[in-house]
Amino acid sequence: MIDIVPFSGNYLSDVVDLILTIQQREFDIPITLDDQPDLLNIPGFYQKGSGNFWVALNASEIAGTIALLDIGNGKAALRKMFVKEQFRGSTRKVAARLLTVLLDWCRICNINEIYLGTTAKFQAAHRFYEKYGFSQIKQTELPASFPVMSVDTKFYMYFTDNGGAKPAV
Repeated sequence: MIDIVPFSGNYLSDVVDLILTIQQREFDIPITLDDQPDLLNIPGFYQKGSGNFWVALNASEIAGTIALLDIGNGKAALRKMFVKEQFRGSTRKVAARLLTVLLDWCRICNINEIYLGTTAKFQAAHRFYEKYGFSQIKQTELPASFPVMSVDTKFYMYFTDNGGAKPAV
């Protein structure tokens, strides 16, 4: 049974390990913990304003993560969506459940637009976002407050109030 819960400090080392393992070992992306200082201050970076950070738990094992960064004016950035390989796919639905929690939160917090940046290497993620109503946009279409990471080459947006597809859980 997978539970989706807000981040708390006792998950920090497992969250960092999950994210870095996927980025570095699985996808060979040249990014380090030093390049992502937000990971060492999740409450101060994500869990403020309308933002939040969630973990998917399989018992006590971190199966996935997703974060929402409040970037102002009813807009937010979807960040740090990572799911361990053995929990991916339509059978386990961990990614869909994480996204559902995030979208429900956005509706409650009056977030109308969600933006995200990703690397070209995350092709399955591109298909996932598109399946759930995210539209690809150019980097120039991002709000000025959107924090672009150096590895981001593909960008998406989602309107929470436009009837975009809601993940089936």
